[in-house]
Amino acid sequence: MDQPSTADAGRLSYAIFTLARAHRGFAAALLRDLGLHPGQELLLMRLFDRDGQTQSELLEHVGLDHSTVSKSLRRMQDAGLLTREPSERDRRVLHVWLTDEGRALREPLTDLWSTLERASVRGLDPAEVDTFIRLAGAVEHAIAHRHTHPIEEEPG
Repeated sequence: MDQPSTADAGRLSYAIFTLARAHRGFAAALLRDLGLHPGQELLLMRLFDRDGQTQSELLEHVGLDHSTVSKSLRRMQDAGLLTREPSERDRRVLHVWLTDEGRALREPLTDLWSTLERASVRGLDPAEVDTFIRLAGAVEHAIAHRHTHPIEEEPG
């Protein structure tokens, strides 16, 4: 991989950055074919598993900020994929429900993830895929817990 010399101080981080950019770019192209923007598929997938969640519950699970989730849900509602209805107990709480059109995206999204997966693992054997998933999880955990385990400077 051709990388700028300043990335030598963070080769793994640069590799993750380039991988994430390539993966996201391909995923975005596939999502465009379905009329979706990146991140909207994550909301749909959560609703496929449990329809009628609150916006707060969705926010908690998708790893996106509040304004992005709110904007995405509004766009998806305008596109006829879902509805948002106030809770009967607390009118400030909105429940999100899939429409028939939204539910109809389940199979196309499953196919999209399958296509993305096949492209991503091309040339890797199952053991390498398992190793990558394990290592990616370890890196994600290390970053997520960076505040509880301070990053130490390398000696010298």
